[in-house]
Amino acid sequence: MEGSNEPALDAKAKVTNQLVDFQWKLGMAVSSDSCRSLKYPYVAVMLKVADHSGQVKTKSFEMTIPQFQNFYRQFKEIAAIIETV
Repeated sequence: MEGSNEPALDAKAKVTNQLVDFQWKLGMAVSSDSCRSLKYPYVAVMLKVADHSGQVKTKSFEMTIPQFQNFYRQFKEIAAIIETV
């Protein structure tokens, strides 16, 4: 993509990391130091990724429900593409 800061990948690009584990849980934020009542749902995600040497690293992050739905949709699209390779 023109003007994009993301690296371009082609069919010959080597994948150096492997998804080992994917865990998620639904949570509800009820309050914080700066706000008395939040009451919004979120999804906490934990990924375990192995690099080319086999070392496993854990990556954790939180998303809103719409962000998680989009993330899930993208994973399904990726899985469909991988099945055709």
